[in-house]
Amino acid sequence: MEAAWTFTIEFFDAWGLWLAIGSIAMFIISIAIMPYIVARIPVDYFTHHGRHRMSQSTRHPIIALFIAGLKNLLGAVLLLAGLIMLFTPGQGVLSILFGLMIMNYPGKYRLECWIIQKPLILNTVNSMREKQGQPRLLEPEAD
Repeated sequence: MEAAWTFTIEFFDAWGLWLAIGSIAMFIISIAIMPYIVARIPVDYFTHHGRHRMSQSTRHPIIALFIAGLKNLLGAVLLLAGLIMLFTPGQGVLSILFGLMIMNYPGKYRLECWIIQKPLILNTVNSMREKQGQPRLLEPEAD
């Protein structure tokens, strides 16, 4: 047990400043970017019974694959940052929500609807939208 405490103390002595700087940076970035992202969500995004497939891209398949990879990477970064912000300053739950919304994976739409149905999340998102001059999101139907 003593070795674990020693390791923890040594870790924070070496990396504590960088963790604090990273936490503050994620907090500032999330405050700056989240309202813009929230304002871009279509009003009826959560009211469909299933996701609508986008039409086939006219881009070259390699470019489309590259863009999808970048999108999933950005989503993974937001998800990881959100998980970290649950324990540090920042908008952790919203970062997790938007990271999950950006990425592609099976069951994505059901998970998004389940998360946004939480009154605290929906009220926070709608408050951000109103500050950006956007109408409130329509509530998804309960499962």
